Amino acid sequence: MLAGRKGEKGTERGRKERPHSKGREERRGRKQGDGGMEEQRGRKRLDPMSVGYYRRVSERLGEEFSSEEEKALFVSNVFSEVRGQALPLATDPTGSFALQKLLPLATPAQVCRLLKGLREEGEEGSGFKTAACQRCGTHVIETALRQTRRLLQDAGDSGMQEDSEEGEGGAEDCGTVEDHVLGLASEVTEKLLEYSKDTHGTFVVRTLIHVLGGLETRNQEQTGRGFKKPAPKAPEFSEFEVPESFKGALERLADELLEHVTVFLTHPTASPVFQVCMQVFHRQCPEQCQRLGQGMLGYLTSLNPGAGSSPLLVFLKDQTSSRLLEKMVELSQKSLFRSLYKDHFRGQLVTLALHPIANFPVQRLLAAAPNRKLFVKIFDELLEGLEAILAAGHMGVIIQLAQSCVKQGERQAELLQCLLKAFHCADPPSRKLSCAPLFLTLLAHEVYYQPQEPGGDVAQSQKPLSGLVYHGSCLVQSLLKFSDNSALLRSLDSFPASDLLILACDQSGSHTMEVLMTSLSDKGRDRLFKKLKGHYVQLSCSKHGSRVLDKLWSAAALGSRRAIAEELASHESELRADQFGRHAVRNFALSHFLKRRREWEELQSVQSKKRKMFDDILG
Repeated sequence: MLAGRKGEKGTERGRKERPHSKGREERRGRKQGDGGMEEQRGRKRLDPMSVGYYRRVSERLGEEFSSEEEKALFVSNVFSEVRGQALPLATDPTGSFALQKLLPLATPAQVCRLLKGLREEGEEGSGFKTAACQRCGTHVIETALRQTRRLLQDAGDSGMQEDSEEGEGGAEDCGTVEDHVLGLASEVTEKLLEYSKDTHGTFVVRTLIHVLGGLETRNQEQTGRGFKKPAPKAPEFSEFEVPESFKGALERLADELLEHVTVFLTHPTASPVFQVCMQVFHRQCPEQCQRLGQGMLGYLTSLNPGAGSSPLLVFLKDQTSSRLLEKMVELSQKSLFRSLYKDHFRGQLVTLALHPIANFPVQRLLAAAPNRKLFVKIFDELLEGLEAILAAGHMGVIIQLAQSCVKQGERQAELLQCLLKAFHCADPPSRKLSCAPLFLTLLAHEVYYQPQEPGGDVAQSQKPLSGLVYHGSCLVQSLLKFSDNSALLRSLDSFPASDLLILACDQSGSHTMEVLMTSLSDKGRDRLFKKLKGHYVQLSCSKHGSRVLDKLWSAAALGSRRAIAEELASHESELRADQFGRHAVRNFALSHFLKRRREWEELQSVQSKKRKMFDDILG
């Protein structure tokens, strides 16, 4: 029996004058034994027996089945228990988790029956909303929507007939997958603001938009109890064919978005819905994406501007609105981009780049520049305030500036010279040799080297490398891709072995070493190998250094590989005992090197020739 609700002390549990027999009868009356549910707050809930059953279902699905037939029979039996309690099951944590594991194995008819139950069992007039705007139910509807591609392909006669033999409530009474997706789309469009502004409902709307646009998330990882939460990363999508009716439903939803553009611009929960819709249209129908962008821009320009400024500037400095405007800039075609820059960004770029929020749209503007002419205009304006941007610590703008210089093939020398001046290592020319540690640590020359006497100077060799920062590493990686990176290469080439070891074993510095390997000539690589000789064991036993050593090995000629293997083989027992070192023993075949040297060299020679051949083709 469910415990009394908070605040009921004086109504049920606090009435001592009530006879015990009467209390037992009333408590028994709250149970709905036939359906395996209990009533609470006017909504059906799973009883403890049902919770235990669906917990065992989840455990069984985590085990192996002897055959596909046994698995299909098990899934069919479980779905037969779901009838009549789809909503309480979906909104219960245990039931929701079981359904999320069942749905990828379900037939089209089973999914349709579940969706029909969710729609019909909700509160009167709410349809799917009761489940979609509930913390557990939203995961069930999302999981069901993600099965659309598979279900549209499997909704042939065989799958539907298999379930139609189950009796009353068969496939013919449940509609089709297309019907249910369109039904949800119609309901969401009608109540778009209610869904989009709800913490849980907004995720259903976004998943629905992906499905209507024919996009499926690749390698979708489930999360929740029993699943490890994946590391955050940009989603990857694959396309699939959808019925024409889906495209019409998506366009109607987009029209509704434009009707309430002011809400999606300012509401933190609803704003991602507009962004996702633009992203889907950008892939599937660029004209519609531009229509959404123009609609948003039209609304912004219709507002009363401030004194001598664009009304867009206010929204660029708002945490919620700026994200939507970033997406609009990122996905804009040439005409829309030119309009954005000419009417709203031009003349304000340095001011925006110095703002803690508005600097992110500036980064998107740099990355999205459609041609060299527009990029050069943006670059020239930002270059005037580069030192102020550095002082503000907005390194994302500087790094994107460097990356865009590489992408567009323009203004690389000007940016490098400006950076040398900003870090106080342009004059005298001898100071250029110290630019790499300054960029890696984002410190000016006099701050990094700290001369003992006023006006004095300190040689680079007297200062060990220290204080590496993530953004400094990213900046150096971008600068190494410049067509003329000789100044930076000379500075890195002057590093002693100890500094190279520090760089390779650092979390962010290791990525710089990897990019450096691709930038060096064959002679430069040979000098690098000679410097690192005697330090390969330390690299192997480092979490980040071991990855750098793998890259060094891939780029090494046979002679360099032999020298690395000889040094490592003499410490084989030490490497085997280390959690990172043992990978070097396996990857470099050190046991084979010690016992069958000739065969090892023949194999390495073949691999080295293949690498050189591919480098020549790709280079």
